[in-house]
Amino acid sequence: MSEKFKIKFSGGSYDVVIQGNSTTNIIKERSDLMVVDKKVDKLWENVQTNKSIKIEALETNKTLIKSIEVLNTLRELGATRDSVLLVIGGGVIQDISTLCASIYMRGIKWIYLPTTLLGMVDSCIGGKSSINIEKHKNLVGNFYPPTQVIVDTNFCKTLTEEQIVEGLFEAIKICYADSEEKLDNYLNLIDLNKSLYFLDFNKIVSLSLLTKKHFVEEDEFDNNIRLLLNFGHTFGHALESASSFEIRHGVAVGLGMLCAYSTSISLGLMSDQNTRGLKLVAHILSLLKSIPNLSSIVSKIETQEAMKYFKGDKKHTDKQFVLILFDKSGGLIRYKLDKSIKNRRILVNTFEGLRNINEI
Repeated sequence: MSEKFKIKFSGGSYDVVIQGNSTTNIIKERSDLMVVDKKVDKLWENVQTNKSIKIEALETNKTLIKSIEVLNTLRELGATRDSVLLVIGGGVIQDISTLCASIYMRGIKWIYLPTTLLGMVDSCIGGKSSINIEKHKNLVGNFYPPTQVIVDTNFCKTLTEEQIVEGLFEAIKICYADSEEKLDNYLNLIDLNKSLYFLDFNKIVSLSLLTKKHFVEEDEFDNNIRLLLNFGHTFGHALESASSFEIRHGVAVGLGMLCAYSTSISLGLMSDQNTRGLKLVAHILSLLKSIPNLSSIVSKIETQEAMKYFKGDKKHTDKQFVLILFDKSGGLIRYKLDKSIKNRRILVNTFEGLRNINEI
């Protein structure tokens, strides 16, 4: 299966190609400069070249310090304004590379080959970079789209089950944000009675990216409808940071969607009998069963520590928490919650409720 479509943005457009076994050819064509996930470089011989900058894909590496190292190495390798940077890896590698490509000599072209399902279904389009400052998630970043995205789902063969689940959480987030029809289309592609490695990754990636295409083209700079794609992220980022990143990003988003669900019910925004919401929750809980030791990890998180990072999220205002929650119909809304004592208690209860994750 091969599929190709364009993503439009204010500066033009770029192609997205979904095609198996495409990595070797693109590296032969564009092997002058690469940033690559160190683990991918070891697992896949076809990505190994002499001019590659290898980065360990750790959340703790998604920093300005690491970005400066990459910029210095680009200079040492002789990168010029005409260079094209080939980026091979998941979200951490993408974030670092996007930022570096955007500011090196005031911007050079870059091509992205995502190697995680999360990168394939979500972050590869839209052009965002997000860098952490200490434990504060995604505090620094910009928008700098690639010149091309090439998705080779063969990389999914060497992912862990947890990494596959991470990608599925981001895919369902996008489909849920769009409509119940897209949610059902997604669920029809997922058979959890079989091994996750038997999933049709090409169809999942295609559905997710073509759904996200609408959001990023209509709202390139996150001012309106694209904000709905923050669903699960405000709670999720707090859980990532409070767990010292022991909870991986995609898993944290899954937990964050559960938090949004619980908060919406506590606020009376949606009934706990809403069928669309229940379909989502049931699927999230089924996927979470694949995550080892999750209950133990969540139980160690201090509620006040989670609240500290939650309150520091960049989307909030001085007087209100800004969240993506559910409305009466089961759809998503951008909701501004006053920072009252009552509402803070609801949020505390939401985080504490995750301790009973196995009982939900």
